[in-house]
Parts: sequence; C-alpha cells; structure tokens
Amino acid sequence: MGVVLGFMVVVAAVAGWWLSRQRLTAKPWLEVGVIGDTAPPSAPATAKLGLGTFLVVASSLFALLISAYSMRMAMADWRALPMPAVLWFSTGLLMLASLALHIAVVAARCDELGHLRSSLLAAGLCSLAFLAAQLQAWRELAAAGYFSAANPASAFFYLVTAIHGAHMLGGLVALGRTSARAFALPREPGAKALGGITLSVELCAIYWHFLLLVWLVLFSLLMRWTDELIEICRGLLT
Repeated sequence: MGVVLGFMVVVAAVAGWWLSRQRLTAKPWLEVGVIGDTAPPSAPATAKLGLGTFLVVASSLFALLISAYSMRMAMADWRALPMPAVLWFSTGLLMLASLALHIAVVAARCDELGHLRSSLLAAGLCSLAFLAAQLQAWRELAAAGYFSAANPASAFFYLVTAIHGAHMLGGLVALGRTSARAFALPREPGAKALGGITLSVELCAIYWHFLLLVWLVLFSLLMRWTDELIEICRGLLT
C-alpha cells in the first residue's frame, strides 16, 4: 500500500501543478477579447480540465492494479516471470513517441506545418510499434509456457499490459484524428493556420506523457526493481 500511496501522491502533485497552470481560476467576464470571437477564452482550459479529470480516474485504476499486484506477489504461489527483452525495446519506443509529440507541440506553436506532420507521423508509428512489441512479449511468454491461468504473475502481466495497451489504443484514435487534420491543412508559408490544431496536439502530448509515466512505473514493477521498496513499505505498515 505504501507504493500505491506514493504513486497517488506523485500523480496528485503533478496534476495539481499542471492544473494550476491552466488558468482555471481566470475570470473570463473580466478578460478583453475580440467581439464575435467564436471560441470562448476558457475553451482550452475546459478541454484540459476534462483531460485532467480523465487522467485522475485512469491513475486511480492503475493504482488499484499496482496495489493488487503488490499484495498478490507476497503469496506462496507467486512465481516471478522471466521478462522478455523486447520490453526494453518497447519502452524506448514509447519514450520516442512522447518526445515526438513534444516536438509536435513546439512545431504547432511555431506554425511549422512540415515539422508538425512529421512529428505526428513519428509518434503514431512509434506507438503502433510499441503495441506490436507488447504483443511480441505476450507471444514469447506464451511460447515459454507462461499462460494467464498457469501462474498469478503471468495473469497480472497480461492484465496490466492489456489495460495499458487499451489506453494506448484510445489515444491513437485521438492522435489519428489530429494527424488527419494536420495533413488536411493547406501548406501556405507564413500563414498562421495552426492555431486551431494546437490544442489538440497539446492534449495528445499530455496524454502520451501520462502513458509513458504509467508504463515506467509498471515496467519497474514487472522487472522487480521495486521489490525492496515494497518490502520496506510492508514493514512500515505491519
């Protein structure tokens, strides 16, 4: 439970810092804008608040999974899995996808359509390759005889990676729509035409950073790097 509480504290701290930067306390009726502007000044903050709320809910789900994993691994029938080496490769791919989306945000803010398109394409390809690498890890474990019902450790491995992959698939739908909008924009040098897509790119980047953070926690747990920390937390709670 100590690991879960620590994870939730970190998530809450990051969420609080991030939300404090989204101008959620701004008073739009006191702001000066252009008459007839179709988008309200608070629209970006509202969209980011919606995403932030979803991320808090998703964090709670992953925290429950981590808690169940930590408690179940203390039982006698738990047999640790040999982690496939392809997980290192998939972790690197997810890092590249997150980095590519960060570059895409910079490109959108600087109205660099070419860099925006290439960055979104790179993020999508790296994300798809990440999912393919996860499926390869499943195949390797299954070929070695580690089926979901054979060992609680294998069941948890399939469960946590499947839930993380489902979140990735949902994000790819949004990323695909954002990429389609980016490739549909006309290429006009000097035209400030990317303002309408910048928010979508930023939301995708935030979501991918979240997926990367969650995966790094899960990866550390699966690789048993946190075993000593879990034992220390158990000792403090007992």
